[in-house]
Amino acid sequence: MTIKHAMLAVLAAAFSNLAQAQDGPIKLLLGYPAGASSDTLSRLIAEKMRVSLGQPVIVENKAGAGGRIAAEALKNADPDGRTVMLAPVAVTAIFPSSFGKLRYDAFTDFAPVAHLANFQLGLGVSAKYGVKTLKDYVALVKRDPNAGFYASAAQGSLPHFFGVMFARAAGIKLEHVPYKGTANAMQALASGEIAAATTLVADLKTVEASGKAYTLAASGARRPAAFPDVPTFKELGYDIEGYGWYALWVPARPPPAVIARLSQAAIAAVKSPDLQERLNTMGLEPTGYGPEELARIQKADYEKWAPIIKASGFRPGG
Repeated sequence: MTIKHAMLAVLAAAFSNLAQAQDGPIKLLLGYPAGASSDTLSRLIAEKMRVSLGQPVIVENKAGAGGRIAAEALKNADPDGRTVMLAPVAVTAIFPSSFGKLRYDAFTDFAPVAHLANFQLGLGVSAKYGVKTLKDYVALVKRDPNAGFYASAAQGSLPHFFGVMFARAAGIKLEHVPYKGTANAMQALASGEIAAATTLVADLKTVEASGKAYTLAASGARRPAAFPDVPTFKELGYDIEGYGWYALWVPARPPPAVIARLSQAAIAAVKSPDLQERLNTMGLEPTGYGPEELARIQKADYEKWAPIIKASGFRPGG
């Protein structure tokens, strides 16, 4: 086969894959159950992409293992553009350090599509414990070890390790309790089944609105724009900071045309004024970065959190 014929064959394959991606529904995998910010974000993005791409985009909740089940499903999918995963920072930048036996390689099994939004983490406490400030919560934990149990959506996740970081900064002992998704963790917080929780500030504020919890502090350098009443850990005297984010991924080695098509649709969705307004009210900061910037951010956060995870002594229980 001549070089010319080989190049034509490659182009033909690329156009064939692109045509397949445009034929039939796109499956958007989410590794968490319905009811939390990630599910709402997924459905908002899916609807916008449905309109711009002219084909159905169906959210499939593959909850479990903190998002790892969805990641494994993405790894095994065809790279034809018809399977996409929306995932937080944990799945591709935290789990490679916190889980030594992942059944996927976050840097080689996936291809970055678009960075969608940043978010701040927060610490919330159940109203049943009678404290409303971070200072009072720290004092309570020192008096009552039961108040030191805190929930997150999954072990080995960013909220898990932010709790570890705070405990070390405050000089208190906190015990992490993983739940199956943010919605379940928030239900436990609201009922008083668990004393505290680390998760998105927006999710904590939803529980606070019901009068069943209080949001004590946020993880950013500045107060969340959507929740200016929530102080940062830094302004309360704890020199800790951390951000999370959501992004879209496809299986590795897709045709460039597939990446371009999906990335353009996702970025256009995030940059649309109505969606930006909705995300801001959810406590999410819309970004809309392309594949190269997403890959850079993934690598930077992996390098940032790896030593923190190692220092924590965390060993996964399964």
